[in-house]
Amino acid sequence: MAAVTASVLTVEAAVLVGLNLFLGKVADAQQMSLAGIEPRAMTVSAVIGAVLVGGYVLSCAAILVRTAVRDLPPRGFWRIVLISCAVVHGVLGAFCVGLVGWLAFTVMMAVLGLIVWSLTWYGEAMEEPADRTVGHPADGSGISAEPTGP
Repeated sequence: MAAVTASVLTVEAAVLVGLNLFLGKVADAQQMSLAGIEPRAMTVSAVIGAVLVGGYVLSCAAILVRTAVRDLPPRGFWRIVLISCAVVHGVLGAFCVGLVGWLAFTVMMAVLGLIVWSLTWYGEAMEEPADRTVGHPADGSGISAEPTGP
């Protein structure tokens, strides 16, 4: 499951980077300005945003590839990164309903579902197996209780 989610996140990273770069080119070509900000600054900001968003989503995909290869759940910081990725997808999905439409919302929720499924598929591994020794009343290690019958 983690491998499928990693491949979906890789495609999503490419789409997000391409979209940010396209919007930066549009802002630069039309000499658009927002509240007096230079058009060049908006273009550079779009490129920086593309690199940051793409890097974040690709790092989440890399964590999932590592999870799939090792067949072990991510722990500690890496698990928190994947949880934050799921939260970001939930928030972006909520924004997508109003700004883009229901199809984008459906895609974001599908990716969110894949991330959560990957997190729960592996779960938290136990540090060590539980002690299964059963105490015997004769050696004093058992728990004795008063009889409750008549």
